[in-house]
Amino acid sequence: MEIITEVAPMKAVARATARQGQRIGFVPTMGALHEGHLSLVRAAQQRADVVIVSVFVNPTQFGPHEDFNRYPRDLQTDIALLEREGVQYLFAPSVEAMYPAGYATYVTVEGLADRLCGRSRPGHFRGVTTVVLKLFEIVRPHVACFGQKDAQQLVIIRKMVADLNLDVEIVACPIVREPDGLAMSSRNRYLQPDERQAATILYRSLQHARQMIDSGQRQAAEITAAMRQLIQREPLARIDYIEIVNAQTLDPLTVLEGECLIALAVFVGPARLIDNLVVNVSAA
Repeated sequence: MEIITEVAPMKAVARATARQGQRIGFVPTMGALHEGHLSLVRAAQQRADVVIVSVFVNPTQFGPHEDFNRYPRDLQTDIALLEREGVQYLFAPSVEAMYPAGYATYVTVEGLADRLCGRSRPGHFRGVTTVVLKLFEIVRPHVACFGQKDAQQLVIIRKMVADLNLDVEIVACPIVREPDGLAMSSRNRYLQPDERQAATILYRSLQHARQMIDSGQRQAAEITAAMRQLIQREPLARIDYIEIVNAQTLDPLTVLEGECLIALAVFVGPARLIDNLVVNVSAA
């Protein structure tokens, strides 16, 4: 695997690869890789001839009091994992390479970036869309794979790609979970053993919501209230939000119908964890 740390050499490799008629698959990450990331790599390998993975902890998507400085970084382990998967190129730029002195251009998807996580993390999705667009321009992938765990991010990136007429196929890959249901996340590393156990409450609340829907419940307020009540029984958990929205538009739903996204963010110890469930619901 070739490791590239500067923008110009990465662009040169990507352009040469495309000129050779090879499809480029791309997986953007912030490192601290786990099986969820590796599932994206495998999805890209199924759809492309050459896979490029980026590892870049993007400062513009962190707020002033968030965890940018302590976000887990373990590049050597990341390299070993990617080599084992047969990845051809790792792009691991510095902050200075991506945001040189005087950088002043940002990308915002209006109407989607200030909902759900965007309300709690102002400016977060501006940072996400900016860095993803920059990475797309550097790598010029034919296909890019993202995890469904970051459901709002996925909707926003798809909207950006459509609005800006970008020639990249966005592939959504299923959430990868631990045996007890906890969605894999680099931030799970923050959790102490008791917090790790408490964190399973996110998945259990989503499963409770699914059971209610399967039993015929269609009122969003009833479902979110039941989820809230369940999570509040866990003393180590603090709810940021629980919402049910249209899975494509992120518009809040009063009555569940069609493709619905049940999304939540919960603080457990020092970690802010997110999870979600997409359900197709027929009218009551």
